Amino acid sequence: MKILVAIKQVPARDSQLKIASSGRWVEEGDLTYEINEPDAYALEAGLQLKEKHGGEVVALCFGPARAGQTIREALAKGADRALHIEAEDPGAYDPLAAARLMAAALQAEAPDLVLTGLQSDDLGYGQTGPILAELLGLPHATLIMEVEKHEGGIRVKRELEDGWFQHVEMPLPALLTIQSGISKLRYATLMGIKKAKTKEVKRLTPAELGGGDGVASIRLDRVYLPERAKHTQLFEGSPKEAAAKLVEKLRFEARVI
Repeated sequence: MKILVAIKQVPARDSQLKIASSGRWVEEGDLTYEINEPDAYALEAGLQLKEKHGGEVVALCFGPARAGQTIREALAKGADRALHIEAEDPGAYDPLAAARLMAAALQAEAPDLVLTGLQSDDLGYGQTGPILAELLGLPHATLIMEVEKHEGGIRVKRELEDGWFQHVEMPLPALLTIQSGISKLRYATLMGIKKAKTKEVKRLTPAELGGGDGVASIRLDRVYLPERAKHTQLFEGSPKEAAAKLVEKLRFEARVI
């Protein structure tokens, strides 16, 4: 069973973000980077399927040269080899353009199962996985919480709203977008880190895949930091009436209860 897992390198969650002078993105000079969290869970799901059913796990990363660190992390955790579509400005590619490059890179692989994260922590479009499935002509499902392989296909558990779940049986090959929290993430072992240095990383360019210099149909004109503001509201009436008004505000406006 060949499992391909798409991973992305994103700024670390605890990074101090500053708007770049252009105003169109954040200043990247002092940032630290890590694997996109939903992609880490997709990788874990792929590794667990490999351990149960055999085969290989191939990591696919679309990103700049620095993303090589994230690729090595995937290899250290157990991926067998990797494909790196190297583009110094991946932000110039919208989800459709990025998915087209990834689809071109996968033509020679013919994986049985493609796993992606539900969405990226930086841009959060949540579109690349479904678009990639359409380009590859694969059945797909999103918001996956559980994957089980059986004869002839797979059975998946999808997370719906309000605590509901849906169980779906699908044929292979297929594509799934994985939700965070599907399982406990593993750490790379010292032996895994050593082995990662000898594993194959095939580097590709957008030009080789017919992508040119990027065709973006989505343009970021300006990004903003969230504004912080304090607001005080006093509730009049008896303590019982004030408490009822407070509960109503917390439930329907703040949505914390």
